Amino acid sequence: MNHGMIPQETIDEVLRRFEIGETVGRYVQLSKQGKYLKGLCPFHSEKTPSFTVTPEKQIFHCYGCGKGGNVIKFVMEMENETFPEAVKRMCEEAAIPITWSAQPEEQTPRQRERAKLVDAHAFTAKVYHYILRNTAAGTPAMDYLRSRGLNDKLIEEFGIGYAPARWDTLTQALTRNGYELDEMERGGLISRKHEGDGFVDRFRDRVMFPIHDGDGKFVAFAGRLMSDGQPKYLNSPESPLFSKSRTLYRLHEAKGAIRKSRQAVLFEGYMDVIKAWSAGVANGIATMGTALTAEHAALLKRFADEAIVCYDGDDAGQAAAQKSIPLLEGAGIRVRVGMLPGRMDPDEYITENGPEAFVRETIEGAVSAVKFQLIYLRKSHILLEEDGKIRYLKDAIRLVARRESPTERELILKELAQEFGVSLDTLKQDVVDVRRQEKLGTTGDIPGGTWNNEWNEKRSSSKHPPLSPAFVQAERQLISWMMQDADTAFLVQNRLGDRFHVEDHAAIAAYLYAYYAQGNEPDAGRFIAYLQHDRLERTCSAIALEDTPFDDKVLEDCLRTIGQASLSRDIDRKKEEMLRAERAGDIMLAVQIGTEIIALEKQRK
Repeated sequence: MNHGMIPQETIDEVLRRFEIGETVGRYVQLSKQGKYLKGLCPFHSEKTPSFTVTPEKQIFHCYGCGKGGNVIKFVMEMENETFPEAVKRMCEEAAIPITWSAQPEEQTPRQRERAKLVDAHAFTAKVYHYILRNTAAGTPAMDYLRSRGLNDKLIEEFGIGYAPARWDTLTQALTRNGYELDEMERGGLISRKHEGDGFVDRFRDRVMFPIHDGDGKFVAFAGRLMSDGQPKYLNSPESPLFSKSRTLYRLHEAKGAIRKSRQAVLFEGYMDVIKAWSAGVANGIATMGTALTAEHAALLKRFADEAIVCYDGDDAGQAAAQKSIPLLEGAGIRVRVGMLPGRMDPDEYITENGPEAFVRETIEGAVSAVKFQLIYLRKSHILLEEDGKIRYLKDAIRLVARRESPTERELILKELAQEFGVSLDTLKQDVVDVRRQEKLGTTGDIPGGTWNNEWNEKRSSSKHPPLSPAFVQAERQLISWMMQDADTAFLVQNRLGDRFHVEDHAAIAAYLYAYYAQGNEPDAGRFIAYLQHDRLERTCSAIALEDTPFDDKVLEDCLRTIGQASLSRDIDRKKEEMLRAERAGDIMLAVQIGTEIIALEKQRK
């Protein structure tokens, strides 16, 4: 298979150096189950693990969303990269010499567009920063930033800029430097005029915060108004470079500190991250002005085992922190919450109390997720009344019952028993009852926090999935054995050739014939790299997990089943031909076809 300019021996070396369990384990929390490793899929939301890694065959497959392949495919999916980009990244990490051209001889249209937009965003960042630091138009913005406690060093370090109040400053600058405005509009840098003729600057009279992707490339901007008005923050729209649900502000700069400590501090706003950075919190990041998503949590899990959620102390911030906990825990991240007094945000707290107090009280003094949830729960109950206490305890018991650690449950129950003067044994029994009830699913509603696949599996467990025709499973079985043994592949090629009924199976078989004809050894991971076809890679990874021991008799049964299906298909086609001949009044042709059908029926018997 042609991989462009990348030598096959380089691809083989990457596959050899990067053990799939270790590589996937950087992104996904895996647990060993027999010869497999299992975890929550990073590509879709789930609570019941359906993501499987097979170290023996060096492949992964998710039974929930169907994604699968080898270690290179996994890196491609996680980093949103092309095959050459992923191989280059892995070569750089493993110090494998890059002997091919860094850029393919001819880029795809998508690659060309991305490259131009990355270049345009870097140019735009320079324009905005220059205007802030070197023009009279930027003076009010500089005064504003200094009033917020940002010195020149921070302004430089974070690349902050200013978009002036004019409608065409950036549009003209892009035009002068040869950028196509239609393309710049698709990239979110400028906007089309309402009347549809011409373009205007998207950002005007705003302090500008550049946003980088995981590799440190400029991909978007956030613009903040310096006065009252809405929206206070304006982000770049979704574009070929930028997805808000998969981007975390300053992750590229912070991931070194996050990896070292295995801990991230999650903020709501850009200013919070910058002020916390100035206070010595080098592992601070923020979402892009949106709520935390499952994709954010999966992205963060690549680098961190623990997250400290440090959102604003007002009602909206605390509600957002409450919603973030199940998402982070669902990704396998331990959660603590930094508490801020008096409805303050981190920026205000640092300004008023100083960096040392913020680190000591808010970051180091962060409470566990369940303690925060119990504090948050109190707001909806009147604890001065007996009924309010009872309702609070019932809700608190349900919350505690869902914690997996028995030690954590007991410690919290002791505190509740002491505070409310209730027997610890009584609270323990209530927790046991709740756990038993929720496990048995006695309520009619979908349990809170249960994600799609877990609930759908429970709903559909009483229904049998539709059975595939016997020849489909026979073809899968043959392909599974062909991937494991070249002699089996040659036997199937001689006996069956391309007469597979499922189109993808026929394509995979053809690739296997060619793969072995080139002298390659059986290796599922290497063969998947050979395919370079997303759908076929998924199918192969699923089939490779069907680990049935080889059996000569079963092999013959599979070939017979497929042959019988071929005869049935031929008979059905002949019957249609005979019917058309009869309708056309061609009796002789109909009789001839009828004779052929009888002969085929005898073969089937």
